[in-house]
This record gives sequence, C-alpha cells and structure tokens, in this order.
Amino acid sequence: MAMDAERRQAELIAQFSAQAAALSSAPQLAALVLEATSHPALFAFSELLTLPALSKLTGTQYASSLDLLRLFAYGTLNDYKSNSGFLPALLPDQVRKLKQLSVLTLAESTKILPYDQLMQELDVSNVRELEDFLINECMYSGIVRGKLDQLRRCFEVQFAAGRDLTPDQLKNMIETLSDWLGTSDRLLHQIQEKIKWADTMSEVNKKHQKEFEDRVEEAKKSIKKLNNLSRQTLTYGGMTSFSLNLEE
Repeated sequence: MAMDAERRQAELIAQFSAQAAALSSAPQLAALVLEATSHPALFAFSELLTLPALSKLTGTQYASSLDLLRLFAYGTLNDYKSNSGFLPALLPDQVRKLKQLSVLTLAESTKILPYDQLMQELDVSNVRELEDFLINECMYSGIVRGKLDQLRRCFEVQFAAGRDLTPDQLKNMIETLSDWLGTSDRLLHQIQEKIKWADTMSEVNKKHQKEFEDRVEEAKKSIKKLNNLSRQTLTYGGMTSFSLNLEE
C-alpha cells in the first residue's frame, strides 16, 4: 500500500512537472498551482517548488501562488489563516487538502492527538464532524491509519504519511547523517584495527605453537635416543658379565 502511494505521488509530480515545463505565462502557471494544490491524491509539493518554470511567477501579480505552493509543501491551515491577507483565497478542495496536511504535521510530533487540539487546528466545530473528516478524508485516502477513541476523546495514530521536509529539517537531517557516517567510519577503523591485531596475535600464537611442537618432537627424539642408548648399555653390560663368568 505504501509503495503504491509513493508511486502515485511520483507519477503526479512527474505529470505536473511536465505540464509546467510546457507553460510560459504566469497566469497559466498560477492555474497549474491551483490544480496541483487541489488534486485529491497529491500530498508532496517541494519538488514542484524547485521547477525552473515556476520561478516565472516571481515578481508578477501571481507571485502569491508560489507562496501558496510553499505553504502546501510545509505549512498548515493555521499558517494559512495567519497569512490569508497575502495569499490567494482557497477553494473547498484546497481547504480540505490543507486540513489533511495539518493532520500529517500533527502526527509527526505525537501519536496521540486529542480531539480538542484537532478541532482547533482543523477549524471544526464538533466531534461528529471531526470524526467524519478523519475517517472519510484521512483514513480512507490512506494518508493515516489509526483508532478513534471516543471515550478518551483522541485519535491514536498508527501510521501517517510523511510530509515534505523543510530546508531546515533537510539541513538537520544531512548533519545528523554526516555525524552518523563519521562515527561509523571511526568504528569501522577501530574494528579493522582489532581484526588486524587479532590476525597478528593469531600468527604469533601459531608461531609459538609450532615452536612448542618442535621442542616436544626434539624432546621425544632425545628420549628415544636415551632409551636406545640405555638398552645398548644394558646389553653390553650383560655380555661382559657373561664373558667374565666363563673365564672363571
């Protein structure tokens, strides 16, 4: 399911990117932003922000459409309400989309979302309307999975799709990954040194073992020689004694 959703997002982004590349006028690009932010299945917008074609909106009377696209990439419904005087008016589909994105933002920080907080963030007046929105517009669309707890008046999030990373979040993630990579490299070097030391000690132990075995073999040979010499001596001594007895 998650892979299908990611594939669908990629297809939509590619579709809107191709459309943007074919447009040249600011009104057309503003209309494209309106279409993208209203699309019921699109929830990622940061890649659209990087399209060279959309930079044509900068400095025109449609520049606020670019700001609106940025809000859909990183912001929430409350962010829109705080800046509505500088942004285009929202269509009902855009309001619904921004509410969905607001739920995803809340789910990033906690998995237990109180109804009171959700109603305030989503500008919803009652619990029935809130639960209908969570079921029909969030869970059925696949962007979240969870459980509605009417007794505790909260929504327990089990899964939530990720939103676009802000530039600061992306920077922090890169720094975290870089630190992890550096730590991993140091640990790998230490492990390699320990393996090298172990290999060296193994060779030393093998050498000592070989020397010990050689000494044991030498000792065995020496004992064998002494045993042979002892038998020869005993034999020679017996013969001498026997000869002396004959002469008597």
